[in-house]
Amino acid sequence: MTHHDEGAAVRPPALAWVCRHLGAGERIVRAEALLGGSTADMRRLTIGTPDGGTRDLVLRTFVDTEHAEDWLNREAGALTVLTGTGVPAPGLVAVDPTAAHCAYPSLLMTHLAGRAVLDDEGVEARVPLLARQLVAIHALRPAERPREYVALTTADTVVTPKGADAAAWTAAIGVIRQPAPPYEGRFLHRDFHPGNVLFDVPPARPTAARITGVVDWAATSWGPADLDVAHCSTNLALLHGPAWGLRFAEAYEEAGGVLAAAASERLYWRVRDGLACSEEVRSVSQPWREAGRTELTTRAVEGRLDAYVTALMDALG
Repeated sequence: MTHHDEGAAVRPPALAWVCRHLGAGERIVRAEALLGGSTADMRRLTIGTPDGGTRDLVLRTFVDTEHAEDWLNREAGALTVLTGTGVPAPGLVAVDPTAAHCAYPSLLMTHLAGRAVLDDEGVEARVPLLARQLVAIHALRPAERPREYVALTTADTVVTPKGADAAAWTAAIGVIRQPAPPYEGRFLHRDFHPGNVLFDVPPARPTAARITGVVDWAATSWGPADLDVAHCSTNLALLHGPAWGLRFAEAYEEAGGVLAAAASERLYWRVRDGLACSEEVRSVSQPWREAGRTELTTRAVEGRLDAYVTALMDALG
C-alpha cells in the first residue's frame, strides 16, 4: 500500500482476499473511505494495472451487523441478475458473506462513476430521470425471484413527530392498520432514493444530469411497484419538500410505470413508507447532513415528514 486515507485502512485478511480476485500483475495502490453508507463501511480501492493504468473497485464491509450474511447474499444475487440488463449497477467481483476470508462479511464490486446529488438545485430535472430508472428496474423479470418484501413498521411502532397534525397522523395510522392490498409482484430495489442513485452532472449545466449508476441492492425484494415509488417519494419529500414527494408518483406514471388502480391502495403504500420513516428520522437525516445538507436537522426533517403525511391524507385520503 503506497497511500491510504485516514479511516480507510483495510485489514490484512481483506487485503489478501481482494488480491486473490485481481488480474495477473495487478495490485492495490490506494484505499479511500467513501461517505454515505449508513449500514456498511465503503472503501474505494484503486488497482494498479500492469500497463501503468488504474481501475477502481469498491469494498463493502458490514461491521457488527446482524443481517450481514443475508444482505450480502441478496446483494450478490441482485448484482448477478442485473449484469447485462441495461440497469447501471456495479459488477460483482467476489463476496464473502460469512467472513470466511475477511475479518468481517464483505463484498467486492466494480466502481461506478458519478455521485449522489442531494441538493435542491436541478431537482426538477432529476425527478423524471429517477422515475424512468425505477420503471426500468421494475420491468426486470429474473428467472429466480428475490424473496418477498418485508415491512417492519406497525401501527403501534409509528413515532408521531412533536407538534404534528394529530388528526392526520391518527388517520394515517388507521390506514396501515388495514390488511395490505393485493398487488402484482415486481422486482424491487427496496431502498431506491436519491442517496443510492449516482449522477453525472456537468458543472455548468445541472439540468443536463444523467444517471450513471444505482447502488445498494442489499434489500432487493419482490413486491408492489408502489412500495419502491413510496420510498423514493418519502425521501424526495424530506430532501426537497412535500410537493416533490407527491410529484414522484406522477413522474413514475408519466415514465410508463403502473401503480395500484385504487386511490385507497396507493394511499396505503405511500402512508406505510412515510410512517416507517417516522421511526428513523435521525438515522435517515444524518448522512444528508454529512453530505452538506446541514440545514436538514432531525427537527426540520420531522416537520417535512409531518407536512408530507398530512398532504398525502389530503390528496388521497
